[in-house]
Amino acid sequence: MATLLKSHRKDLGGFSVSRIIPNARAKSVGPFVFVDHMGPAEFVAGTGINVRPHPHIGLATISYLLQGSMLHRDSLGTIQEIHPGDVNWMTAGKGIVHSERETLETRGQDHTLNGLQCWIALPEDKADMEPGFIHVNKAHLPYIHCEKVLMRLIAGEAFGYSSPVKTYTPMFYLDIITEQGAVVARPCHESQTACYVMSGAVTIGQNTYRGGDFVILDDEADITTQENSRYFLLGGKPLAREPILKWNFLAYSADKIAQAEQRWKNGQFPTIPGDDHEFIPLP
Repeated sequence: MATLLKSHRKDLGGFSVSRIIPNARAKSVGPFVFVDHMGPAEFVAGTGINVRPHPHIGLATISYLLQGSMLHRDSLGTIQEIHPGDVNWMTAGKGIVHSERETLETRGQDHTLNGLQCWIALPEDKADMEPGFIHVNKAHLPYIHCEKVLMRLIAGEAFGYSSPVKTYTPMFYLDIITEQGAVVARPCHESQTACYVMSGAVTIGQNTYRGGDFVILDDEADITTQENSRYFLLGGKPLAREPILKWNFLAYSADKIAQAEQRWKNGQFPTIPGDDHEFIPLP
């Protein structure tokens, strides 16, 4: 039987998100260990997103927007604005620092932000790899068209397609728009799978779910659209060993987490060129 997760609001300083995973009922779905729904939020001119520099280890972050834009900067020297449909994939590995802000053009007018921020656990043998960043324009992501269904494969592999976004463990992440009556099969029966409904109504098993519902599938094979809908399918092969997730750090030992905390306290992480005058303190 499918499991419905309830999100909770998390304040990020002038902006709140719906935090879905980690959850008391599920710490992860495949390699996805963190899922935030950012918005939809409306900002008046002069206000907006302003996430100060902060560190990560042991994971990859993936940003995907439905509305608005964000400006990513990191300690590798990357400066990349992301727009709806594009993908920002940042591999933290042994350690990276990044910020999420906005351009003058965005901040200078009323604007909307709506999107998903996910963290992917790196497998244990990749947890200390060199950090990296890639940006993939939406035009280079696979589109899957069939009757009453339009999909974009954000990352991983599904339905015989592969995203150019490099992943380190088997997974899939799909943005799907369907018309009433459409039936979408589960991408991989061997993988853990979740469906996050953004709008409309879909039936999974014997139950119908609507906007804001995040559902982890059990034996259910299909998602049937009751009314025109948009939803995400995400998941993959579970990691061989459950990692520890604390603040922005993921590791497979408590010692590694403690070392990362001390490095951040001592200012031993790399800094962001041109964005190194402030930071988020260790909580």
